[in-house]
Amino acid sequence: MFRSSTLYTSLAVMIALGVLSAIWRDYLYSPWTRDGRVNGEVVKVAPEISDNIIELPVADNSPVHKGDVVAIVDPARYKLLLAQAEAKVADRKQALEQRALEASRRQRLLKTNAVSTEEKEIADTALATARAEYQVAIAARNLAQLDLERTVIHSPANGWVINLHARIGDYATPGVPLLTILDGDSFWIAAYMEETKLSSIREGDQAEIRLMGLGRGVRGHVESLSGGIQDENQSHFTGLAAVNPIFTWVRLAQRIPVRIHIDEIDPKIRIFSGQTCSVLIKHGHI
Repeated sequence: MFRSSTLYTSLAVMIALGVLSAIWRDYLYSPWTRDGRVNGEVVKVAPEISDNIIELPVADNSPVHKGDVVAIVDPARYKLLLAQAEAKVADRKQALEQRALEASRRQRLLKTNAVSTEEKEIADTALATARAEYQVAIAARNLAQLDLERTVIHSPANGWVINLHARIGDYATPGVPLLTILDGDSFWIAAYMEETKLSSIREGDQAEIRLMGLGRGVRGHVESLSGGIQDENQSHFTGLAAVNPIFTWVRLAQRIPVRIHIDEIDPKIRIFSGQTCSVLIKHGHI
């Protein structure tokens, strides 16, 4: 009886050790991580012309669609510039028509020897100059029209206005961002996988994402693996991702970013850039 009990105990211990060993190997080498981040592309919206903002029909965190008006710059000066350019076009057009008549008259008179060849050439040169000035005036008019259209600033993407600090009356400066839009169609997952697990990850493998506090609801696939990360021992900027170790006093496997394309999201879930998540990579393509 005692031997039988010992045998059962030993067998149970061996099974438990085997299970623990399998769990430990799975923990060390299976392609999963708790260190995942939701990322979204950010669009900085900057004016292409300068003047005061007279309308700002958006608010911080408000949703926008591509093409929606997000700001209007005072168009008064640009309307005047367009009117001036259109008057210039009319003037150059009249001058061109006059030069064309003169050149035609010289051509007829040349046949009767009433004018010299030199006078005909002078008239032709004046006509060519008038034609060029007319084209320059048209280009200036089109540029003035474009600047007037640019007083109305549109959203370049679907998403949300974030971190809005612009106000009506602010002076818009070309190239200086007025507001920022988080592109709602650009979300993706950065899964920071330990380097010991990279050998079992392939592009196209399925990915199951569990958002912190929300559980399942997001599925995707491996889009790509990062080609490298920044070496913290280098003092100069390399342009590579800087992935900090979790414990600085213990030598750990480095974490390499794996880009996960989001294929499916539960419609009840709204994701946010910067959210943390767990990612499990499953072998096999979608």
